[in-house]
Amino acid sequence: MSWTTPTDLRTQVNRLWERGELLAGLATGASLFPKRLVLKSPTSVEITERFEDIRQWSSSLRAIAHCRLEMREFRHRVFGSNALPVEVWIDSFEDAVAFIGKQREAARFLSLLDVTRAREPRLVPWLAKRPIRALELAEVWGLLLDVCLWLEVHPRPGVYLRQIDIADVHTKFIEAHRGVLAELLDCVLPVDSVDPARSGLGQFAARYGLREKPLRIRFRVLDAKKALFHPASTEQDITLDAASFARLDLDVSRIFITENEINFLAFPPVDDSMVVFGAGYGFEMLANANWLLRRRVCYWGDIDTHGFAILDQLRHQFDHVESFLMDRETLMAFQSQWDREDKQTLRDLPRLTRDERALYDDLRDNRLRKNLRLEQERISFGWVGAALEKM
Repeated sequence: MSWTTPTDLRTQVNRLWERGELLAGLATGASLFPKRLVLKSPTSVEITERFEDIRQWSSSLRAIAHCRLEMREFRHRVFGSNALPVEVWIDSFEDAVAFIGKQREAARFLSLLDVTRAREPRLVPWLAKRPIRALELAEVWGLLLDVCLWLEVHPRPGVYLRQIDIADVHTKFIEAHRGVLAELLDCVLPVDSVDPARSGLGQFAARYGLREKPLRIRFRVLDAKKALFHPASTEQDITLDAASFARLDLDVSRIFITENEINFLAFPPVDDSMVVFGAGYGFEMLANANWLLRRRVCYWGDIDTHGFAILDQLRHQFDHVESFLMDRETLMAFQSQWDREDKQTLRDLPRLTRDERALYDDLRDNRLRKNLRLEQERISFGWVGAALEKM
């Protein structure tokens, strides 16, 4: 039977609920009601041929509470005059939520509205836009309002999240709810309190003027004669915040960057050089170290598509970067150590040299082996030493 059933009608109203349309009207004052629902009813031929089925269908609709049916009279050659539903209406919000059993949720949303109008009315439009999300947050909504109000009173406070002092609100709460807090804060804070250039969870603190944990750079000076501390040694493993590293301007002519910690720790002594422990994608920690522009910089990553993508990204910041041990000769010398890259990057990398691009194309097009990868730690240190001698 293709005629609209009571279940079909509830599905229609449930869709209105799930899209937030029912609750949005409570926040905006714009009512959906009375709301006509879609009703597929019998054709005139079916009325003639399937009278008993139609009578049962009509009875099932008449039995529904919270809906208003409009009926139309028709005559049957055997059964005489009868009336069938031709329209179904929901006349009020209360009828709609009762029809789908959402009275408790509706009452909770009305409570959220009352609290928000009293404490932070600028968030009422957000409730109208995302009412179902608001219901999911009902248990913590008061705390979210506390955070918004605190940042209104203390715009761009220049403190760490840990230093925000709000009763019953701990830093892990703010960190766990950064996504929704960003939406709320963008609604309530003045424009000059929000940095539009910062977005995403990772830049939540910077967007709203909170302090971030400083980026740190870990390095070793590979020339004992230029060690920072005495007694002089190439074993000195030093970590500085990015701002201090930017001011360092070490007296070395060459900087190696490697992604593997053991390779970083075991990197052999090299005259007039240092090694930096990399951080994969993202080199913002080095952004202000302009003295690197006056040094020879060599990047050592995995020979796989992501290794070349990281090299390409680093060159966006320092276009003079050279690759180290990321060549075809090294790849073929350690064929017994080849591994599989889980998920390749396939985009074009415009900052690769001709030889690097040729090898990258072979890797992403699987010309040597599917998803081929040679991790940097699988290269012997005898090979590393020989390459350094050639340099």
